[in-house]
Amino acid sequence: MLVSLPLLAGVVSAAFQMTRLSDSSQRLVAYGVDATRYSQVLVRQIAAMERSARLFQLLGRPELLEVFKENHRRMGAVLSALEALPGDTARGDAAGRLRQTAAELAAGVESGERREMAQALGRFGELSRTGGQLATLASQQIGQELEEVRMQTEQARRRLLWQALALVPISLAIAFLFTLLLARPIRDLDRSIRELGHGRLDQPVRVRGPVDLEALGGQIEWLRVRLLEISEERERFLRHMSHEFKTPLASIREGTELLLDGSVGPMPAEQLEVASILRENSLRLQRLIENLLSFAAWQAQVRGLELSDFKLEPLVRFVAESHQLSIAANDLQLDLQVEDLAIKADRAKLSLVLDNLLSNAIKFSPDGGRILICARRVGDCEWSLEVSDEGPGVPEGHQERIFEAFYQADTPQGGRVRGTGIGLSVVKEFVLAHGGRVTCENRESAGARFVVTMPMVVRATDVALA
Repeated sequence: MLVSLPLLAGVVSAAFQMTRLSDSSQRLVAYGVDATRYSQVLVRQIAAMERSARLFQLLGRPELLEVFKENHRRMGAVLSALEALPGDTARGDAAGRLRQTAAELAAGVESGERREMAQALGRFGELSRTGGQLATLASQQIGQELEEVRMQTEQARRRLLWQALALVPISLAIAFLFTLLLARPIRDLDRSIRELGHGRLDQPVRVRGPVDLEALGGQIEWLRVRLLEISEERERFLRHMSHEFKTPLASIREGTELLLDGSVGPMPAEQLEVASILRENSLRLQRLIENLLSFAAWQAQVRGLELSDFKLEPLVRFVAESHQLSIAANDLQLDLQVEDLAIKADRAKLSLVLDNLLSNAIKFSPDGGRILICARRVGDCEWSLEVSDEGPGVPEGHQERIFEAFYQADTPQGGRVRGTGIGLSVVKEFVLAHGGRVTCENRESAGARFVVTMPMVVRATDVALA
């Protein structure tokens, strides 16, 4: 309403000015029509007076004198109507002279004497000239008033133009002011919603502005607190369940190892194969539980990095060797193209990043497929790690969401044990903690490519900013 108020004032002012100009134009038109009509009637009445006077002079009949008197009376009525119209002093003087001349002429005609009647008839020319002058003055006055209306119209046009030039910036300034007043709380709301969407629940939501936006900010703050409570409950559940799983899993692994070692006696080849399958899947289940524990611990302490200097190539080969059984079981080909880089990072967490990416590639690779692990320097301060496979790839629209905790794309997996959906989430959390970034894209031929980019030397300031 405040923004539109100056424009509304301008519209009202323009309406009043247009109304005034319209009234002036209507009065001018009405005056022009009346003045023209009365002038024409006046000329005809003067001619009728002259005609009846001359007939009376020739015939001397009394009824002709009555006709003359009636024409004189009508001329006086028309002259009175013409004088009643708005006019200037010159037209009033001309009307007075015309009335006086007509009265003197009528007196001479009505006297009946030939000499006075002849003098009176001789003055009809003067009467006609005065009537013509009166019509000319009326036309001149119409022209003057028309010029005044034109000037008023031009003035109104300029006034409206200046009003528009003044009111539009005022309205824009008011709109800009309100935009500034509303932009900050809206930005705060947008930032808070984006932080909630990315799972950052540690910052309280504070919105200052109009009452309705503050109320909306309060609702978002309530939602943040509720999500934080749910997240904490989930983490407690994960920790408790993971610890509960570890005890029976340890018993299963010990029993499997005893069977494979022959501690309980020799076993047929078929039973040894079953025991090997049990041990392999128990190891995979142990890795999943470790992921759960690592994820819960990381959520509880984000900045728990233990930085150290080490070589990247031995770490990659160590992680690859730990998956040799799975690689051989699926008849996969592992291609390592790792430069001998010296980096500074958290060795344990980086090892878990490599382990999860390689496990993911093995799980989705078809039998006889090829897995590529490539690590190289990028620029002066960064290095990149690429893990690609020849599996089905990631469906369109899921490349970003697969890094969310507990999210799983609808892609058939090759392993027998279905994942928890947190492996890639742990990867992203650990990479971000190092000040790096991770992306996923589909290869042109087949499969998915995960690219991790991290600084060569991770500093405490980089961790804090991450």
